[in-house]
Amino acid sequence: MAENSKKLHIAVFPWLAFGHMIPYLELSKLIAQKGHKISFISTPRNIDRLPQLPPNFAPFLNFVKIPLPHVEKLPKTQKPLLIYLMSKSSTSKLLKMDSKEPIAKFLQDSAPDFIIFDFASYWIPSIASKFNIPTGYFSIFIAAVLGFTGPEPGLNNDYEIRKTPEEYTVPPKWVPFETTVAFKLFEVLRIFEASMKGEEFL
Repeated sequence: MAENSKKLHIAVFPWLAFGHMIPYLELSKLIAQKGHKISFISTPRNIDRLPQLPPNFAPFLNFVKIPLPHVEKLPKTQKPLLIYLMSKSSTSKLLKMDSKEPIAKFLQDSAPDFIIFDFASYWIPSIASKFNIPTGYFSIFIAAVLGFTGPEPGLNNDYEIRKTPEEYTVPPKWVPFETTVAFKLFEVLRIFEASMKGEEFL
């Protein structure tokens, strides 16, 4: 990048699990090394638990703490903010919905040049477009995983949403070629059970 290129303000909003936050933090550091300003958005407790950054990142990487509003039906916990649940669970949907208002306010007040979002925040483009802010999706998953899981419900009506563990033990209907890629039943049952119990970090 040329020295006289415009330096950008880029907002970064990973999902709340550390398996997502750490890759987003590494991406943020790479961008910051080019001299761009990064606003890394997450909850206060999550940000406080992130690895300490070298002092040279201080002018470029700003941590934005946005408390998640209280959501009914979520158990109180001492762990930093709750849980990473399957994106189709009702609890996760409530978490996503309650993130919208503080994110919209941040975008309106800070007017970043760009915002990078995670899979669970598929609603970011519709909000960012109101403020003429371009968006980009950064996936921590490889293409094969995205192809197998399919899109977030509501993004593509042509995709039939799978609702039972057994439906994940066969190749997806939208894959047009022959493949044996699928979960074993015991594997997908473990994922379903964890999501229902609210396991998986934070």
